Amino acid sequence: MHFLFFTLAVIGTLSEAREITFPAASGYQPENLQFPVGSLGVIDVSTGSAFVGLTTFANLPHVHCLAAEGIEVETYDIAIIGAPFDTAVTSRPGARYGPGGIRQGSRRIEPEAAWDIYTGRNPYLDWATIVDCGDVPLTVLDNTVALKQLDQAHKIISRRETKSREYTAPRIITLGGDHTTTLSALRSTSKHWGSVSVIHFDSHIDTWDPEVLGGGVSHYAGVNHGTFLHIAHEEGLIRNTSIHAGIRAPVMRRKGDVRNDIRCGFEMIKARDIDRIGTEGIIKKLKERVAGSKVYISVDIDVLDPAFAPATGTAEVGGWSTRELLTILNGLDGIDVIGADVVEVSPVYDNAGETTVLAAAEVVQSLLDLMVQRPVKS
Repeated sequence: MHFLFFTLAVIGTLSEAREITFPAASGYQPENLQFPVGSLGVIDVSTGSAFVGLTTFANLPHVHCLAAEGIEVETYDIAIIGAPFDTAVTSRPGARYGPGGIRQGSRRIEPEAAWDIYTGRNPYLDWATIVDCGDVPLTVLDNTVALKQLDQAHKIISRRETKSREYTAPRIITLGGDHTTTLSALRSTSKHWGSVSVIHFDSHIDTWDPEVLGGGVSHYAGVNHGTFLHIAHEEGLIRNTSIHAGIRAPVMRRKGDVRNDIRCGFEMIKARDIDRIGTEGIIKKLKERVAGSKVYISVDIDVLDPAFAPATGTAEVGGWSTRELLTILNGLDGIDVIGADVVEVSPVYDNAGETTVLAAAEVVQSLLDLMVQRPVKS
């Protein structure tokens, strides 16, 4: 057998170099080594990588969607924005870092190689142009001002011209941020599509009266991540065909909170209902409730059990698994999703394996898939 001999200096001086021997049949011959080269005959570093440069969701192109008026902006159909806001929480803060965490969890996703093994679809290679608009610059010192900034950002992004003309206005997926940020998104969607049905995945009802959760201390205190759906109802943003899924947290008033929840237009699927009717039963209930309407889907990551999503502000035990949630989301194909969000991701509480941000990124991808599906005509 013939062997090829060459010398490789690994570390240290040439006198310390080691001789490496490879069989000739292995193909490791210096004159045959090939490297990717560009048009100029040099190694090409112009192409992207999932692990370098600006971190966008799923390595999507970044577009400065909030550019000042008069500056030309690339057109898009679906925009992903970050809402780094967490100063309206009632428990652990940290969700201002959620948008960055979710993007970090999505770095392994390559749009050209994201064919879903279950659905057989790839939302990135469908008809829609999807971009990441980056984070909205929000003050951390004044909730009222921050929410007005977010309102304005939604207004600017959603009034841009779409690329495909499939949509009359771009649709937005928001990366939260605490759940209060959904209020701005609902205000935006109502301007384009009127009141919407909300599918609200959460462990908490989030329809508390500001006088109850906020204590009537001030208007400022009453606008928070547990009252935003009550406020959305009062503003006429949501329909009486909305529904919660995954609820399991205690209420503050045994009967009053549930009565108010119904008044705000919601039915309730509790977390343990999945043990009785399974994922198929939950999908059926959700579809029947919102049938024939425009739908906004809001996913609080605490709908998952803390075993699957420890990195959240108000964790509640006894939740769904990541697989169960993804199965339910995939089953909602055919409804007309005009907006969505994934919120309450607080990366500081995650583990070294990034369990929560990986789950959140996969949820966003499922929401994108629903958005590009054409709704079933009722």
